[in-house]
Amino acid sequence: MFSKKTLMIVGMAILAVVNIVVLSVASNRYASLGSGGIAVVLVAPFQKVVTNSIRFAGEIWGHYFFLVSAAKENDNLKKALNQATEKNNELSEFEISNRRLRNLLNFRKTVPHMILSAELIGRDPSPWFKTIIIDKGKADGIAKGFAVVVPEGIVGQIIHVSYHYSKVLLIIDSNSAVDALVQKTRARGVVKGEPTGLCFFDYVLRKHEINVGDTVVSSGLDGVYPKGLRIGHISEVVRRDSDIFQEITLVPFVGFETLEEVLIITNPPNEDFESHR
Repeated sequence: MFSKKTLMIVGMAILAVVNIVVLSVASNRYASLGSGGIAVVLVAPFQKVVTNSIRFAGEIWGHYFFLVSAAKENDNLKKALNQATEKNNELSEFEISNRRLRNLLNFRKTVPHMILSAELIGRDPSPWFKTIIIDKGKADGIAKGFAVVVPEGIVGQIIHVSYHYSKVLLIIDSNSAVDALVQKTRARGVVKGEPTGLCFFDYVLRKHEINVGDTVVSSGLDGVYPKGLRIGHISEVVRRDSDIFQEITLVPFVGFETLEEVLIITNPPNEDFESHR
């Protein structure tokens, strides 16, 4: 089977040849009879048809090449757009990463402890256990019980260490407990994790004035977290006449779902963090 392109070329060639032959025959025939005018009258309509056909075919052919050229140009523009979009995305990610790292660096300057940065490389898939895996371990001087933080607040503590990796128990895990106090009133309690992503501020005596929005910080008395590290803000307070403790719900300052880098405090919390802020 011939392609449309081939048939078009052959058709144009045939029309051109027929036109030349007819003109040549008619011209010779009628020239010998001295009837040039008659030859023109007889041949002109046919020549007009052939000429118009050739012109029409040429226009189609030119239009075809224009469409092909436009299609190629469109493909090139799409490729250029995709490359530009990809480059823009890379630059955006680079800018976001730089912003996070600058925040970590600025935070490190305010902490009177030895700090080691680490990258999050895994999460516990279970909805009941809130742990993460980081890319630092015994080879980096990491030990069980080290506190893990970010500029926003406390993340958790190291509970398992291998040579190059460590597991961190987040403060929103139900097995976590942080000795804490209300920053404004200094009322003490224990922050315990909850699988929903919130925390409970337990063992706060009913006599203490606690308000929604109050900031809760670490007390430094648990031997894990330095004093004064931010934990979260109080979102709900329930006081019952029959209980000696208040029921307090706390929202952590740390966005655990978006964690990418963390800081590990590698020396014992023997200094007051609040005095250095």
